[in-house]
Amino acid sequence: MSQPRPALAGRLRALRKESWPGVEITQKQLAQAFGLSTGLLSSWENVAKPVTPPPSRLDAYATFFATRRSVQGRELRLLDPGQLTDEELTRRKELLAELTGLRDDPDETPARPAFAPGSLWHFPPRQDVVIVCAQLPEKYRIAYTDPASPDYVDLYTYADPDALIELYGHIRACNPANSVTFRTTDQHTPLTPDEYTAHLVLLGGVDWNPQTRALLDRVDAPVRQVGRKGDESQLDSGFEVTRPDGTTELFTAKLSHGTLVEDVAHFYHGVSPLNRKRTVTVCNGMYGRGTLGAVRALTDYRFRDRNQSYLDQRFAGADSFSIISRVPVFDNQGLTPDWTLPENRLHEWPEASTP
Repeated sequence: MSQPRPALAGRLRALRKESWPGVEITQKQLAQAFGLSTGLLSSWENVAKPVTPPPSRLDAYATFFATRRSVQGRELRLLDPGQLTDEELTRRKELLAELTGLRDDPDETPARPAFAPGSLWHFPPRQDVVIVCAQLPEKYRIAYTDPASPDYVDLYTYADPDALIELYGHIRACNPANSVTFRTTDQHTPLTPDEYTAHLVLLGGVDWNPQTRALLDRVDAPVRQVGRKGDESQLDSGFEVTRPDGTTELFTAKLSHGTLVEDVAHFYHGVSPLNRKRTVTVCNGMYGRGTLGAVRALTDYRFRDRNQSYLDQRFAGADSFSIISRVPVFDNQGLTPDWTLPENRLHEWPEASTP
């Protein structure tokens, strides 16, 4: 007898609830489409006490959720695989491999969070994800960053470690069937060819992370970061946007008597210019709290769902997009930006279409 699989149960539930924004599928409706009882389908989605479905039922799930045509019409329907397009067949194959892996994995990871399928941080199974941070400049390092020290800790050499820890754990939770790694880079330590062509997530700005500058130079977003020229704040540093009419606008962080009161963050996501089957995502701020804010916009459980829903609606169908947003700082703590508030969104690309 197969063992209960809570991760599989969580994934099946998430497929039903979050596959298509704006489409609500009840257990009863899906059970009718599959030709089985509501109680049986409910038992497969019960994370606390799951019943493991047979392989044939996973095949039905993969077919149903491979195409939006399953929910078009007055009643839900389960298409024959022969009716699927090539793109839908590819999606079906990926889903079936993922579900089968969750069913058969003897070292199953904990249940996948319900938010994962609707999250930008959810990647197709068994595709590598590499998070790239800048190296902390030597003048800012402590003694424990010396490999000769008995107390050497490699993570002390990382810039933006708070953003890294937040994002690494979140991506791992969303993608139990993927290899998720992180590393630092500088001018003397480039990525490997395999890393360049994986799903890339870049943390931090052009001042310390050369990969951020190199990748943004190769994408079509009309945004460039004007780096700080020294340790002190620069009024002419920030994110410069080129408008369709050729004019430019600079968005800067705000300081009061040397204290940061509002950072500015840039979030970019799109098809990788190095591998069109993979993505590149940039989480960047003028200061560290901006980078952390860009990350937490889609990891903070109090904000991520509303921010993700905004992205789904605002950029539906776009291959790439960019948001520059405010990151409020209160009592020296960077707060999560709410992208659903217009005053928090300083610039969006592609530009909104006019009626």
